[in-house]
Amino acid sequence: MIYRHFLNIALACAALAAGGAQANDEAVLGAYDAFRAGDPDRLERHARALEGHTLAPWVEYWRLKLRIEDAAAQDVGRYLARHAHTYLGDQLRADWLKELARREDWNAFERELGPLVEDDLEIRCHAWRARLARGDAPAAIEARAVWLELRELPEGCQKLVGALRARGAVDEEPIWQRARLQFHYGYVTAARRALEHLPAAARPDERLLAQAVTAPRQLLARAPRELEPRAAREVLVFALLRLARSDLDAAVQALREGAGARLPQAEREYLWARIATLAAFGHRDEALDWFAHAGAAPLEDTQLAWKARAALRAGRWQTVLDAIGRMSPHADLDLAWTYWSGRARQALGDAEGARAHYQRIAGQPLYYSVLATEELGGEASIPLPHHEAGEVEVDAARANVELARALELYRVGLRTEATREWMFAVRHMSDRRLLAAAELARRAAVFDRAIGTASRTELLHDYRMRYPAPYRDVFREYAGAYGLEEAWVLGTVRQESRFISEARSGSGAAGLMQILPDTARWVARRIGYKGYSPKRVAEVETNVTLGARYLQHMLERTGHPVLASTAYNAGPSRALRWQPARPLEGAIFVESIPLDETREYVKRVMANTVHYALLLEGRSLPLRQRLGTIAPRGGAAGAPEPD
Repeated sequence: MIYRHFLNIALACAALAAGGAQANDEAVLGAYDAFRAGDPDRLERHARALEGHTLAPWVEYWRLKLRIEDAAAQDVGRYLARHAHTYLGDQLRADWLKELARREDWNAFERELGPLVEDDLEIRCHAWRARLARGDAPAAIEARAVWLELRELPEGCQKLVGALRARGAVDEEPIWQRARLQFHYGYVTAARRALEHLPAAARPDERLLAQAVTAPRQLLARAPRELEPRAAREVLVFALLRLARSDLDAAVQALREGAGARLPQAEREYLWARIATLAAFGHRDEALDWFAHAGAAPLEDTQLAWKARAALRAGRWQTVLDAIGRMSPHADLDLAWTYWSGRARQALGDAEGARAHYQRIAGQPLYYSVLATEELGGEASIPLPHHEAGEVEVDAARANVELARALELYRVGLRTEATREWMFAVRHMSDRRLLAAAELARRAAVFDRAIGTASRTELLHDYRMRYPAPYRDVFREYAGAYGLEEAWVLGTVRQESRFISEARSGSGAAGLMQILPDTARWVARRIGYKGYSPKRVAEVETNVTLGARYLQHMLERTGHPVLASTAYNAGPSRALRWQPARPLEGAIFVESIPLDETREYVKRVMANTVHYALLLEGRSLPLRQRLGTIAPRGGAAGAPEPD
């Protein structure tokens, strides 16, 4: 009887605790929704229930953010003092700096600017405005960099441009450069906004500009004979850039024989460089010849990268080396171009130079580091020293209030805010503290943070944390059922979802293997999956069943793991379209995948596979052997399938 009495009390206490936790969760999510809706009164009602809660600093931040235009400096200052050196403090500081700029309180702005950690384009523009306001003449020169920003300029940068114009510090050249860049990438609205900053007399004819956008072929066929002033020439340049995006051959013809041939040499070379880049992107054999027509035109790093890729596919190693040599110092330090510079030197007989380049990047777990290690005669390995966080270290991580807030945010489903807070908290941690934080995340089943945090270490490592295998029995079963290498399946999932079973992409891909709804339905029908429904796609076993079978189908369809991984990310139609006309080294195929996202995806999946094989089996095929040779396109088409 006494035992039952105490059991009833315990159960009642547990029920009360659960009810209280649920109420707190509802209050947090209610406060968040009120913040997103810009409703301070509703936010205040939820905030009352969260005093003393782990996420109370977030609620207070949301309060201040909503009334930032009316906030007193003392209130902001007190929050910044309490949350110095944290993500929330940095976020409020950024918000406050933008408000001070709106008030044009430049003295206070410059006092608050120093401690800001996160880079923000708009705040950079406000900082130039502050310097201009106190007569700092070099700021007008430095601020010209804003014209080369590809993205749309935020309000603060628009105000900066206005300030520069008021001082007569805006000349036409960077405006034309920005407009050309925006036209090249198809950002027509941004290009038009840039042109508005020209003096009225220097702007293009609006009718001709509209035709360059909507009917470039017709404009080029009836181009005006007179190409002065500059605006008349630039309209032709815009039309050619626009045409090249839809019909490269027509743009080439117009540049060789049509209206483009009447442009001055500098404009023609600029256009040849843009056309050649598009040709390299599309794996056109003419790309290198068209780059040659670009003559002395300055090439951006992106253009030089595609010139190097075209040269790789053509086996022209000296051109590869020349293109890499013209890249900016920042791009030249990229692991990809360090590796390919080594390969080019090796092909050209400079063994010592090749070895020096390989040694710069060897020994790391990254794709090109593994390839460089193999070129030096080594093998990928699990690096030492190995360190597993002990309980004392994990307890210290648990006591970190920023990590605690992040984990609570993950628990209630606010993943974006959670990830930002976590990343800010770990950015300066030592290796031991990183591994303790990673273990804390692993125990909370926040596997993406466990992977990302463990991957930041420099001297001490725990590769079982970097390459975890949760749900191992499920992966082993379905990899075996479909004849797939388990390490490859795990390497795919690590890249797709970081083992977050509830992961969902903007396109609707769901679960560990990020299956799209149409793909899930197609695979389920193909394998006769009983009891399938769209609601079950994110369930671990259902997701792995469908994802592994689809990966097997991609392998059957393409005949090569590299092509199968490409197809899994970008769709089988693209993968087969990108297949070369002649046999091509796998590493060169991967480097020349046109989509940045897919190119990086395939590199990471293949490097992941090597490390999972080492951890699961103690050995792995060399990465270069895994990449192998990609066979020429051709072969029978498979059954209709989602793309």
